[in-house]
Amino acid sequence: MKTNSMIRTVMGVMFVIGLTQCGGAQKEDMQTAEESVSETTAAEETAAPQFIVDNAFKEQLSRVFASYIKVKNGFVESDAAKVSAEASTLKKILRAMDAGMLSGAALNDWSNYSGNLDTELAEIIGSSDIEAQRTAFSALTDNLYKSIKAYGLEAGTAYYDFCPMAFNNQGAFWLSDTKEIRNPYFGDKMLTCGSVTETLQ
Repeated sequence: MKTNSMIRTVMGVMFVIGLTQCGGAQKEDMQTAEESVSETTAAEETAAPQFIVDNAFKEQLSRVFASYIKVKNGFVESDAAKVSAEASTLKKILRAMDAGMLSGAALNDWSNYSGNLDTELAEIIGSSDIEAQRTAFSALTDNLYKSIKAYGLEAGTAYYDFCPMAFNNQGAFWLSDTKEIRNPYFGDKMLTCGSVTETLQ
């Protein structure tokens, strides 16, 4: 019960902070990307990955992340056709990954993550409705985030961003390769709505 109460409190604080920031995002001239970045200092500490794995696997995961960023950028542009095309490329990269260098719990977890990623990509590719694609993208993000937390990236940094106003104020996360906020759930309607909650490497 105490844990649930703490989770609700933390999410409530994130929601209030996000609303404050996103309220300004509706007046884009009043909130610059630099202001968004200035609020990320508390999220800049990075934790070590859960599993120690071969760098070759991290390289593969880094390629998946780089391709995911192209999908995310399609959402920022609110371009359903571009999203589908980039998701198709990401699906091929994901299916080409060699998990043979993993074993035990690391392999078991990757089997779950990769299976979910594949399913969510199929949903994105199979739809021309940008909002339906965004729903699948949220789930895709969750599984890629868990993957990067578990195994780490060979190079580069992933920023875990949160928008409290996505999906009728339910909130949603996405990953970025820069600190600059570019919201994939609203595109240019509220481009800078959101904040960095965690930094992953």
